[in-house]
Amino acid sequence: MRSEYGTHSLRRTKASIIYRATGNLRAVQILLGHSKIENTVRYLGIDVEDALALAENTEI
Repeated sequence: MRSEYGTHSLRRTKASIIYRATGNLRAVQILLGHSKIENTVRYLGIDVEDALALAENTEI
């Protein structure tokens, strides 16, 4: 059985863990270096409306 784990999957896993632990979408966006919050939402595979509502309530 071939392993399908690489740096990209590890990056995505780390981002998902941070998001689940903190709920801070903006922090994950910054850590990933995404210029648009929509990219982070898509990257994490979360509901866009929920994520945008959370982002609006997150102070920076």
